[in-house]
Amino acid sequence: MTVRPRVRLVHRRIRAKSAPPWAGKCSTLSMIHGSETDEHVPFLDMLPEAVRTEFQRLGSRRCYALGDILIREGDRGNDLVLLHKGLVKVTARGDGDEEALMDIWIAGHVVGEMAAVDDRPRSATVTACGDVVATVIPQSDLQRFLAANPEASMAFYGLLCGRLRRANRWRLEFRGHPVGVRVARMLVELALSYGRRVEREFLIDVNLTQAEFAALTGSTPHTVHKALARLRKAGLITTGCRRTNIRDLDRLRVAARLSIPVS
Repeated sequence: MTVRPRVRLVHRRIRAKSAPPWAGKCSTLSMIHGSETDEHVPFLDMLPEAVRTEFQRLGSRRCYALGDILIREGDRGNDLVLLHKGLVKVTARGDGDEEALMDIWIAGHVVGEMAAVDDRPRSATVTACGDVVATVIPQSDLQRFLAANPEASMAFYGLLCGRLRRANRWRLEFRGHPVGVRVARMLVELALSYGRRVEREFLIDVNLTQAEFAALTGSTPHTVHKALARLRKAGLITTGCRRTNIRDLDRLRVAARLSIPVS
């Protein structure tokens, strides 16, 4: 008997007149893990144009090179960092010695948001994966800005909730799906969040090692290697030079047990 992957029907969100400015920003192409999420929408895109312009005037702009640390785990800093250009990776050691990759973020997103709210030590390290331009916003400036701009405040706390939901969803998926499905889902997420579309394919130009990819999927480098080899053999992806090309996103969604949006 052939077991078909369960497909969840997803209905397009209808925005109410009273919805916050960031509602509805997430299109059906951002349906990662079978549900619509707002955590992939850059924070800047959640803000109305006038508020966004004002927000970008805050803080001081800085430039970082490959390997530079923007935020260090355990530090007492509480600045918010807004990314303008480039890509960063978020890693953490926690109580162990081995560093684990927690996430990656690109231009338009903010990092350091937790310490900017609760004043506790930094929970992760943020490292530049190439040339990065960012603005460092002091906590006091951020608080004044959010107090004076309710729309920005709603977007900011919506961002916090979205990232918390994402973390919870990942923990559930690590228990509920085999590694092959988790790898396929992560590739879909990377393609839609960070990929560059070239005709009918998606180029994921994110410089991740297999160990880092394994950390994102809760597996081991050896297991990830085998999962990627199966996807290559099926003609769904090609890999090389730390780049991944998604050749057939719809078929990859099937491998990931995700619904396929209606175009």
